[in-house]
Amino acid sequence: MTTDPFDLAAEAAGFIAARTGVAGHDVALVLGSGWAGAAGLIGETTHALPAAEIPGFSAPAVEGHAGTISSVLTPDGKRALVLGARTHYYEGKGVHAVVHGVRTAAAAGCRTVVLTNGCGGLNPAWPAGTPVLISDHINLTGASPLEGATFVDLTDLYSARIRAIAREVDPGLDEGVYVQFTGPHYETPAEVRYARLIGADLVGMSTALEAIAARHAGMEVFGVSLVTNLAAGLSPVPLSHGEVLAAGAAAGPRISRLLAGIVAKL
Repeated sequence: MTTDPFDLAAEAAGFIAARTGVAGHDVALVLGSGWAGAAGLIGETTHALPAAEIPGFSAPAVEGHAGTISSVLTPDGKRALVLGARTHYYEGKGVHAVVHGVRTAAAAGCRTVVLTNGCGGLNPAWPAGTPVLISDHINLTGASPLEGATFVDLTDLYSARIRAIAREVDPGLDEGVYVQFTGPHYETPAEVRYARLIGADLVGMSTALEAIAARHAGMEVFGVSLVTNLAAGLSPVPLSHGEVLAAGAAAGPRISRLLAGIVAKL
């Protein structure tokens, strides 16, 4: 198996095409914590491949991720590649493993990527179960998926066009700035206060590195967070992953309709 990350993505895309019989896909969806059931309304899942069988992918290390890479046929004939096996930076597999999914999606023909996550909210007006559009991000991992003199403009990284489509589907949506910490520990109250001071509205452990790689690959990027809890220092109860999963389950119908409606309008 090749070690070049772009060759590996091309190998993975070829494997998916061979196993599914689908030559190319149009849109990719990366399903984060709480979002695993949200692909059901997008269309007909015609193929579901165990992620661990696909070059460069591995079984998910976090409960709440599906562990499959699926090809979904939408009612209007589009092909969606649903990535239910996200690798997080804190797993220690390196940044190329973190962004392998979006690079594979680009190699499979996807021109648009939908990045989802479960996160902590810094706005008390957003209770658990609130979806929030990502307007921008702050990358606090100290890492980048790009190497060498690879200068990529991130001025308008998160598509205003798709955010407008999302508001057509769900007019009540707010938007905010997402900050990616490394994890896997949750942020301290002091770190949450720091995030607020530098302009963050949402805190989590994914998404930003994937968005950078997707922009580099020429994809249009849409990001949406599911607030699963108030962040440390704002929440009246201790933080837990069980809380994340419970909030995702409770918000399932709304976020499923949201994703299906967005994909239908792309």
